[in-house]
Order: sequence, then structure tokens, then C-alpha cells
Amino acid sequence: MLRKSLVALLFGGSSLVVATSSEATVESGARALVPHRAIYDLKLKDASERSGIEGMVGRMVYEFTGSACTGFSTNFRLVTKISTGEETRLSDQQTTTYEDLTAGQFHFETKSFTDEQLDKQLVGDAKAAENGVKVELTQPDGREIELPMSDFPTGHMLDVIENAKQGKNFFEARVFDGSENGDQALVTTTVIGKKQEPAKDDADAEKAGEFAAEPYWPVTIAYFNESAVGDPTPVYNMSFKLYENGITRDLTMDYGDFSLSGNLVKLETLKPEEDTCPAPSK
Repeated sequence: MLRKSLVALLFGGSSLVVATSSEATVESGARALVPHRAIYDLKLKDASERSGIEGMVGRMVYEFTGSACTGFSTNFRLVTKISTGEETRLSDQQTTTYEDLTAGQFHFETKSFTDEQLDKQLVGDAKAAENGVKVELTQPDGREIELPMSDFPTGHMLDVIENAKQGKNFFEARVFDGSENGDQALVTTTVIGKKQEPAKDDADAEKAGEFAAEPYWPVTIAYFNESAVGDPTPVYNMSFKLYENGITRDLTMDYGDFSLSGNLVKLETLKPEEDTCPAPSK
């Protein structure tokens, strides 16, 4: 448990309710996740003078495959063109992950390019242990890190969905996703709104294809450094509309000095892998 509730800091003492999911609930939720490929167009929503950014456009491609039985894989690519007024640079981040919910294992690989030149590569594995998470980095250097108990990304998303289904609006968790240098977890607070039907003029919903008329939850997740003290400021915030099957749309990524909006332009559902595991017992 966290020593101090970040939800209390953000919401002036609002009570914190966390859903504790049983193994059967987690597996049932995992079986409902839909393998898919989603493409989002990104544009600059807001930027302060301090950011030095005058314009930004980009595209994000997110592919999610696998099953509760075989584990889940993601392939993620984020390409942005950033203008400072004096120069333009191209940023390209490519990330591949694999998460085994049953074994509590997580593999991650990230390559980052600036103007088509590789400037960072990260490869590692993480495993949930009795008292925390053990991370083994193989690139850029071989080292081991011991972290407090943390969720991995798909497990955290299942917790968000389960809290949403139970009508619980706030919860916090520590999440390790292999980002940055792969050596720290982030504390997250999640705010979940009431389930909503898409508005008739919701153009973004139309891009969701067969799910266009499906209800969704508005979700905002704030990510904090564990070492933050006093009244912490999030490293970044993510807001999106979340379907029960794990698909998201209408994104906002707020990094403090600037924020990006992401509109879904194409959604393709992918053929699910054969699930040979027995159904969870009720």
C-alpha cells in the first residue's frame, strides 16, 4: 500500500476505493479484450512559451494481440514532427512488449530515433516476485533493479475496466511499463467517469466501426514519479474514452508544458489467437 494517497492530494480528501480482482475476474476480463490495430492522428492541442514548441503533428499506431491463455503482445509506434520556429525535428519511438498475466512476466523493447538516427535502445524483462518486481536490463547495459510491487500495463488496464464496471471512480496503482530508462515504476491515479453513450455528432466514434454505437467510460490517468514529495505534479496525464473490450479513442496526452490530441482515424479488429486454456471457474 502507498504511504500517502495521491487521490487525497488531488481531490481534497476524497475517499479511495480500490477493486480487488479475483483471479477468475482477471481472466474473464482478459478474455473480453479484443485484438486490434488502431491508428491515431496527433496534433498540438496546447503549448506554453516555456515549451519552445510552435507546432507538432504526428501519427500513432497501436497493435494489440494475444489472449488470456497465450499472453498479450503490443507493437507501438509514435512518430511526431516538432517545429520550434527555428528548426523541425522528427521523433520516432518504436516499442514492443509481451505480458504474461498468469506468470507475472513482462518483456519490453524500445528504440528511439531523432531525425532517423538511433539515439536510444532499451531491452529488458520484468517479473513479479513475492515482495516486488525484479527488472533485468540487457540493453543499454546489463543490470538488475528491485522495485516495489507494481502492475504491468495490460493488468493495469484490466483493473481500470473492472473498477469502471463496479462504478468506482478513483483508484491508484503503481505501474511498471518499461518506459524511460526501464528502471522505475510510476504511481498512477485513475479517474473514471460514468458510462456514456456516444453523441450523435461524435465524429471520432464513427471511426470505431462496429463499436461506434457502444458505450464507453471517460478515463484520465495521472502518472507521478515515486520520489515526488509535497504536492506532486504529474509527469504526464492521459485522457481517453475506453470501451469494455480495451479499445480507446479520443486521446489527450498532457505533458505539462504542452499537450497533444489524438483522433482515431482507423480501427481494424484482428483475428484472435486460439484460446486453448480452460474457461475460468465461477
